[in-house]
Amino acid sequence: MQLNQKFKTVFGTLPIVGMIHLAGDNPVPRALEELAIFEEEGVDGAIIENYHGSLSDVVKTISESAKLNSTIAIGVNILPNECNLAFSLAHQYGIDFIQLDHIAGRYASGELNLGDYAQCKEKCSEIIVFGGVWPKYYQPVHGSSLAADIRQGMARAEAIVVTGSGTGKETPLSKIKIFREVLGDHPLIVGAGLTPENAYQQLCLADGAIVGSCFKYDNNTQNPVERMRVADFMAVVKEARLKNLKFPRIGYILE
Repeated sequence: MQLNQKFKTVFGTLPIVGMIHLAGDNPVPRALEELAIFEEEGVDGAIIENYHGSLSDVVKTISESAKLNSTIAIGVNILPNECNLAFSLAHQYGIDFIQLDHIAGRYASGELNLGDYAQCKEKCSEIIVFGGVWPKYYQPVHGSSLAADIRQGMARAEAIVVTGSGTGKETPLSKIKIFREVLGDHPLIVGAGLTPENAYQQLCLADGAIVGSCFKYDNNTQNPVERMRVADFMAVVKEARLKNLKFPRIGYILE
């Protein structure tokens, strides 16, 4: 199955993936509560990430979430860009997908071991990969080509993630358009800074989104997810999905 077709088969139209930051004094119980809110409010998936919590917290949350019989897709991201650990956990617990901060490109700090990645991907071919290109907090080395790096990413991951400058910072529409033009119909995920105010415009260009900060009071990742914020955001997503069904993008020609 082609990479982009695998994504569409699992996630459908304009999936929204909530981020589990594992914050607070009792991160695992909070994470399970947040997963329940996501499912009840129509969020399509969740990424469990060691953003505030430990690797042990990640494993405990994955293990406990498996007992919930949840219908949403579960993903994992082990910072910083630990592909071996992410694939291993996904394989062990039957997780649907993983996220990697970067899947292509060369950066001033941090590097993906392509040999390790290729071996993991071959062994765990059923696991979908969301991979970033020129992501937040990573500076491409001098002379890098964004278009060339995006094309490399397309060959390695089922979906490419585009972000702005940081967590909770809006991803520039101009950057999303560049990614869309290079990717064609390959799935594009907006990975940071979506809000009810910008989601409609951005989701008319993208194929889905990862949402974390705007689900929390004051956009603070340390705070718990608030149900009303999730509901408000998903109301905008429904409008974007309706437009996508009525007016599908043809050839991804951008205005």
